[in-house]
Amino acid sequence: MGSYAFSDLALSRRLERAEAAANASFVDARSRLAPSVGATWIDVDGTWAMFDGVGSPLTQTFGFGVFSTPLDEQLDVIESFYATRQCGVMHEVSPLADASTVSLLGARGYLPLELSSVMHRPIDASVAGDSSSDVHVRVTTADEVSVWANASAQGWGEYPEFGDFMRDIGTVMGTSRHTVCFLACIGDAIAATGAIAMHDGVALLAGASTIPAYRGRGAQNALLLARMAYASAHGCDLAQMVAQPGSSSQRNAERQGFRIAYTRIKWGKT
Repeated sequence: MGSYAFSDLALSRRLERAEAAANASFVDARSRLAPSVGATWIDVDGTWAMFDGVGSPLTQTFGFGVFSTPLDEQLDVIESFYATRQCGVMHEVSPLADASTVSLLGARGYLPLELSSVMHRPIDASVAGDSSSDVHVRVTTADEVSVWANASAQGWGEYPEFGDFMRDIGTVMGTSRHTVCFLACIGDAIAATGAIAMHDGVALLAGASTIPAYRGRGAQNALLLARMAYASAHGCDLAQMVAQPGSSSQRNAERQGFRIAYTRIKWGKT
């Protein structure tokens, strides 16, 4: 494995922009699939403000305070963008953002709402799958969007209330530009799903879901290795994941060589 990047502003800019680019592509896909939602996004001095519908987890900003000094005028534009769409304002804020970011948000009435671990690991050309595994991983074809979305939703089988939501997310993700979806199969059966979105040498890993009957058989490890090998072959040198602090997702990522680059705070107000 290659060397880890330092957790500095340069790394934060790469990671925050990679996630923003993936989400902007998702919003663009939503706009094509469901024009009535009014999904759109804007770039305000380096902060990308997304609208994917009221209540969507993607309806928020990325990069605030990381690409430019945060100003009241910048927030005026962003808040107006969300006010016209009748929703609250959420900002994912890196601790590497300009030092004035937190005080400005506090003065404007924002409160910290949520933490997330932004994780990374180097990718090198030696990444390869485990030949002893009975899991076969492949990239989905253009006509398998619904297959991938359904399999992704099945991975949430113990939470039936999320089924339709995850199927919808999977359908949009499966048609998003710059996102590549993968299926892990055991024999002829689909066991798990995963995806990557690539930007500026960063491969953002997302869409991880394993159908309950196939858990514990190495499907997600095979997906991780296959996605990183794919990313390496397409010029990426850095893999990224985002997880809830202390979650099983974070622990699994750490077992797979990921380190926490920083803990991010989501700030919001209604």
